[in-house]
Amino acid sequence: MSIVTPVTDATFRAEVIESELPVVVDIWATWCGPCKAIAPILDQLASDYAGRVKIVKVDADQNPETVTAAGVTSIPTLGFYRNGERVDVLIGAHPKPVYVAKIEELLA
Repeated sequence: MSIVTPVTDATFRAEVIESELPVVVDIWATWCGPCKAIAPILDQLASDYAGRVKIVKVDADQNPETVTAAGVTSIPTLGFYRNGERVDVLIGAHPKPVYVAKIEELLA
């Protein structure tokens, strides 16, 4: 079972900007192969970092406001948020150690 939270345009502020935990936002789409490829990695990381980092998914096709506001031009795009501010971004699919390193930076 995934503990990655789906987020929409309507819930983005509450789930990401106002979150007390650092947040990783995965902007993805159902038709995106690389997005599907990294989903199991993000599920695992959501479990590994439960209580320390929140990992959420935004469906790019369903949530154009969030995608536009984030300046997304390619998916998957992962945004790393701390205290309501995006502090880092990662575009494209990467191996798990890259995501682990980014999350560790987020927690530092």
